[in-house]
Amino acid sequence: MNRLVRNASRVALIVAVPATLAGCGINTIPTQDEATKTAWAEVQNQYQRRADLVPNLVATVKGYASQEKDVLIAVTQARASATQVKVDASTITDPAQFQKFAAAQDQLSGVLGRLMVIQEQYPDLKSNQNFLALQSQLEGTENRIAIARRDYNETAQKYNTTLRTFPSVFWAKTLYSGQKPAQLFQASAAAQNAPTVDFSNPPTATPPKVQ
Repeated sequence: MNRLVRNASRVALIVAVPATLAGCGINTIPTQDEATKTAWAEVQNQYQRRADLVPNLVATVKGYASQEKDVLIAVTQARASATQVKVDASTITDPAQFQKFAAAQDQLSGVLGRLMVIQEQYPDLKSNQNFLALQSQLEGTENRIAIARRDYNETAQKYNTTLRTFPSVFWAKTLYSGQKPAQLFQASAAAQNAPTVDFSNPPTATPPKVQ
């Protein structure tokens, strides 16, 4: 009888220990860490989608507004810079690399804004179906980027709070001492200003359509 009681006690202990540990938040940090990495992957996915649109967009605009070479070159160079920044899951806890990535993407956002503004000078470009389709895709992608960044920031902020608050801070200082807080996206100073283009010297002739 005593042996049966001891066995039952051991089973109860085996069941109770994991439940107790789970209840005190031992799994919270790795769970939120994975959620943050997943949200970061979605940010990367949306930025890559935008990068894939840029070459076709530049080619279409060039067919109607080749004289806007400064803007076209700036967009191409900004895209190259943005895609050359190497990022992975570790980037979110590396302030320098994270800021480098964010700055490159913000630069591309700025020159893309300039590229979209010049369409006002070229009626044929504004009515080109290929351009309109690319414009729509770019607008949709920019919206998805904004949502992905917002979701990432919310997830990262929750994770960072967990690393600093009780009782999870106990695990952060012991079992998960290697975990670092995630970086957050912040609006750049340039993002607060609308792009400007000088229309003082409009083209004298409408460029031919590209077939």
